[in-house]
Amino acid sequence: MQHKKFGGITFFVLIYMLLAFIWWSVLLFQKNRDAYRAKIELQKIGMAAEGLIHNEEDFLLSTRYLSIKSDYQRQEIMIFGETVALSLSILLAMFIVYRSYRKELMVSQQQRNFLLSITHELKSPIASARLSLETIFKQHSRLTPVQIKRLTQNGTKDIDRLNRLVEDILLSARLENAYQFHKQTIDFSTLLEKKVNHFINTYAERTFELSIDEPLPKIIGDEQALDFMVTNLIENAIKYSPDDEPVSLSLSQKNTHYLKLTVADRGIGISDREKRKVFDKFYRIGNEDTRKTKGTGLGLFIVKEIVKGHKGKIEITNNEKKGSVFSILLPLS
Repeated sequence: MQHKKFGGITFFVLIYMLLAFIWWSVLLFQKNRDAYRAKIELQKIGMAAEGLIHNEEDFLLSTRYLSIKSDYQRQEIMIFGETVALSLSILLAMFIVYRSYRKELMVSQQQRNFLLSITHELKSPIASARLSLETIFKQHSRLTPVQIKRLTQNGTKDIDRLNRLVEDILLSARLENAYQFHKQTIDFSTLLEKKVNHFINTYAERTFELSIDEPLPKIIGDEQALDFMVTNLIENAIKYSPDDEPVSLSLSQKNTHYLKLTVADRGIGISDREKRKVFDKFYRIGNEDTRKTKGTGLGLFIVKEIVKGHKGKIEITNNEKKGSVFSILLPLS
């Protein structure tokens, strides 16, 4: 509310200044023109009294008239130039204020969305885990071992979800404050296989396709950070894909400089306008009142920062039929 009030007052003051300056410029033009005409008439009367001119043509060819006319034209150019320069300065100030105002509104909206989403992300697994534990505590004598195992797995999954959420928040904060990557030689193929197998076991109802060109050289990187990167990319593909559509991953060598990881989904896709924004912190497509997918808007921000920290590249393209393809290039050295 304070941003809106400040922005409205600032715009009103700037618009008032612009209109007032244009009005005073018009008046200055008129005054200058009136002064020019008065000088002309006075000079014409004086020259006629001195017998220097006998008709209008003589006056228009005189050096006095030409000097007055030259001064007038120079003053008009000066007034016009100053009017344009100051008007452009005010318009530039209005543009800067407008851009800052829009940026503040966007940040405010993103923070609001984050608070709404984080509230949901915290309450949902807490309520689910509590329900599983209460059921086991109150009904353990009536539950079968299979039911107890299922409830325990559900509770564990909810706790893991909470842990991932906390880790994402902490990591995103550290990445913005000169996070130090602990790089070492990594077999990225093995890391990717382990992570995909983890998701296969966790999401038994989903289909995952993995293609790895062998053999592939090792890379220098932060294993924990790259694990986070792969996790967030796969989770993002799962969130925005129908349950019956596969998530496809591939790893190959691109020339002699990079390993190329692609994560493709067949979900709702991302518009060209959104492609430039999805890596911003807290940014999510749509808004918290209408979107149904879970998330905080931190996942792709973390991915971008990790890729940047490894001097890699990332891009989003459209999948052939539908969905999106995230391509990551990681340098080999």
